[in-house]
Amino acid sequence: MRVVVVGATGNVGTSVLRALADEPQVESVLGIARRSPPLVWPKVSWARADISRDELRPHFEGADAVVHLAWLIQPSRDMATLRATNVEGSQRVFHAAGAAGVRAVVYASSVGAYSPGPKDRRVDEGWPTDGIESSFYSRHKAEVERQLDRFELEFPDVRVVRLRPGLIFKREAAAEIRRYFVGPLLPGLLIREPLIPVVPDVPGLRFQAVHSFDVGNAYRLALVRDVRGAFNIAADPVLDPDELADLLGARKVPLPAEALRAAAGATWRMRLQPSPVGWVDMALGVPLLDTTRAREELGWEPRWSSRDALLDLLHGLRDGSGVDTPPLDPRAGGPLRMREILTGVGGRSA
Repeated sequence: MRVVVVGATGNVGTSVLRALADEPQVESVLGIARRSPPLVWPKVSWARADISRDELRPHFEGADAVVHLAWLIQPSRDMATLRATNVEGSQRVFHAAGAAGVRAVVYASSVGAYSPGPKDRRVDEGWPTDGIESSFYSRHKAEVERQLDRFELEFPDVRVVRLRPGLIFKREAAAEIRRYFVGPLLPGLLIREPLIPVVPDVPGLRFQAVHSFDVGNAYRLALVRDVRGAFNIAADPVLDPDELADLLGARKVPLPAEALRAAAGATWRMRLQPSPVGWVDMALGVPLLDTTRAREELGWEPRWSSRDALLDLLHGLRDGSGVDTPPLDPRAGGPLRMREILTGVGGRSA
């Protein structure tokens, strides 16, 4: 099997390459990224392409499967650039895959594609995917789900799989995750369990996480097994203020959701951090995921608990961990993270 991985250098992409390295059914992998990394991976060759504008079909010719991971979270202050990659770029990937005669497309959807849902029970893959209106990330994920619906009607012989994971953590992605969601002003030395004295006890703050290596394995299984459709991907336990307080040895401090929203909005407008308030709305709005289908049909089981995945990320944030790819490189923000500051904290494509 020849596999093309579009967006192969980020948090999930590097985990997919790791998972495919030992998969005997995969003979070769073409990793596509806007900037080629210096890394050498088993079976992997590299090609440079920007899905928002470059010709993609030649890269897909002769491939058995395309894994579409490419997505922009920054520049989070430039909606036109984000849409050009996330929505229009995804459409170009799907059209090129269909035109090239690719037999399988595996797409990186997300819990963020789901409409608002319950926090006291888990929903399966049939829950509506209309997104959270105030979140650009959620709107884009929902819109691409509709693109895939149309793609499946146009190319019924192509096997389409959509993975919808919760929050994806690993130590090696710490620099990227910090740049996307925290910004340059928080010293890494403060991100250690004894120095986190409180956690906000916000109504509705219940979410699921999964280790990136486990997500990479889910993509491997989606490639080599004859499955179609959507699969929720998440580990246990559900993370809520009680779990977080226990994990970090911290105490809970009640905080109304509106206060959290107001703080996020104010710090966003002041360019103190890169995440608009829609991320808060999405975290508080999306449902909990039932992963029964992934376990029974995909044969997927997480090796990392959600607690261990979060701790792995926190250790990476503390240590400044990363990987020698453009998105994961801890030096990407420049000396003292000045490049992030000078480009407006969330104002540049990463």
